[in-house]
Amino acid sequence: MSAMPPADPMTAPAPPRRRRGRSRVLASFLSSPLAIFAAILLVILVSGALLAPWIALTNPYDLATLDLMNSRLPPYWEDTGEWPFILGTDSQGGDVLSLILYGLRTSLAVGVLAVCVSVGLGTVLGLIAGYYGGLPGAIIMRAADVQFTFPAIILALLIGGVSKGVLSPSQQADFAIPLVVLALGISHWPHFARLVRGAVLVERSKDYVAAARLAGRGPGFIMLRQILPNVVNPIAVLATLDIAFAIMGEATLSFLGFGLPPTEPSLGTLIRTGYQYLFGGEWWLVLFPALALMLVVVAVNLFGDWLRDALNPGLR
Repeated sequence: MSAMPPADPMTAPAPPRRRRGRSRVLASFLSSPLAIFAAILLVILVSGALLAPWIALTNPYDLATLDLMNSRLPPYWEDTGEWPFILGTDSQGGDVLSLILYGLRTSLAVGVLAVCVSVGLGTVLGLIAGYYGGLPGAIIMRAADVQFTFPAIILALLIGGVSKGVLSPSQQADFAIPLVVLALGISHWPHFARLVRGAVLVERSKDYVAAARLAGRGPGFIMLRQILPNVVNPIAVLATLDIAFAIMGEATLSFLGFGLPPTEPSLGTLIRTGYQYLFGGEWWLVLFPALALMLVVVAVNLFGDWLRDALNPGLR
């Protein structure tokens, strides 16, 4: 009787434990109305941002799509409102809904990129501090403790202020998004470093790490291939929640004049620009961008809360 050929690891079914984990997360999602609502809202917001160049009535980067004859129109349901400007127009004749879609596009990009910087920097430093300990770990964690004494927005404002003093106005406009991403990313890395370090301290004493050492595996292989996959879940949860903080941080910096310039539409710059016209009766220029910011932050937070409970049922 011939032996069965070995199963191809690329086509072999997932282990039962992994399948059970996926089914448990899916069941948790389907049983949570708030998670479903947050996911649907996120899909709508992200889809609108990604499709902005194709569905927006006006393009803030293309002056040919703007008409000053349509400037400062109120929302469509007001007496002097006009179709198809559902949410009204700004002082340049730009459709407010289109501006929100483009602004949401920029704010989401800045938030995601800033979190990527925080995750990358914090994870690497947290792995080093947790695995090696000693002097390297003490230096890294003392630096994180010092940064924790300053509010993240204060550090981001400091970086933004220094960049304004060093760079020329044209350079500030060219590097506005990278500077905001860097400022927000650097201000949030200690959260990830502390989280990863705590997880590594637990994982490094387990048998699979000792077995990897006995097999002659180096520290880099053990940290990246053995320990890191076991701390991905808490990193993913914190990263999801941190996107909301990064988006709020960008809006705060832009509103205070240390973030993106008015020529680069984001939810923060739209709120800042609209605030100048608020007391002139043009309330829609600040209200609708603020509502969009609130919706995206609430949706991200709700989804992050569900993800935390789904990946760690012990918190329920």
